[in-house]
Amino acid sequence: MAAPIITLTTDFGTRDPWVGVMKGVILGICPGARLVDLSHDIAPQDALEGALCLEAAAGFFPSGTIHLAVVDPGVGGSRRPLALRAAGQCYVGPDNGLWSLAFERGGAVEAVELTAREYRLPAVSRTFHGRDLFAPAAAHLASGVPLDRLGPAVTDLVRLLLPLARHESGLIVGEVIGTDRFGNLLTTVTEKDLASLDASRGLVVEIAGIRVGAPVSAYSDARPGAAGAIMGSAGRLEIFVREGSARLTLGLGRGAPVIVKRA
Repeated sequence: MAAPIITLTTDFGTRDPWVGVMKGVILGICPGARLVDLSHDIAPQDALEGALCLEAAAGFFPSGTIHLAVVDPGVGGSRRPLALRAAGQCYVGPDNGLWSLAFERGGAVEAVELTAREYRLPAVSRTFHGRDLFAPAAAHLASGVPLDRLGPAVTDLVRLLLPLARHESGLIVGEVIGTDRFGNLLTTVTEKDLASLDASRGLVVEIAGIRVGAPVSAYSDARPGAAGAIMGSAGRLEIFVREGSARLTLGLGRGAPVIVKRA
């Protein structure tokens, strides 16, 4: 049997030891686990950015993978600690909508609240549930503990209120919902949205009233320093600046309006 896979996504960064501490807890419970870092550079407390990270990555892991995600501004408060199963994979972390985009892949969702004391550390800190609740739960799932042993079922999951692209009079109207390390602006416009337009005469993309032209096939299709639009690897339209940062060059970020129309 293949070793279980646990991915880790946090806003902890790598300066402090906290990611390593979580890994130590996991390996103490499930020594055979394979640990994969997705990102530890999520903007602090930014659940939507964490959700975009999981959306881009989760579907490329084999069935049975456990995704441990801790972007948790509500740690120690009333938000629930959860473990979930959806689309053949498991997710462990706070009930704050981190998995909202991953669930768009479809299928039923099973969820439990992490209340069983035997599957957490003996002492639970109010400030480090990643170590004391979430890492142990992920490790026990990887060791074969059934999901329903971790606590009672939950049906009222918190979901992020995600903006969606709208179709209005032959236009697609969307907005920027995130950026990446390169300063590319990630939008709510998806491949499915673009496919709904008659593109026989070509398409034009505008962001905050700035015309960036038709979507291109490669970043190199734009002139150096020029803005362009491209369908990114996660299936979302991106606004980029070749060999630069669209976020800095255009001075735009989350919430900036995006329009796609026929040429």
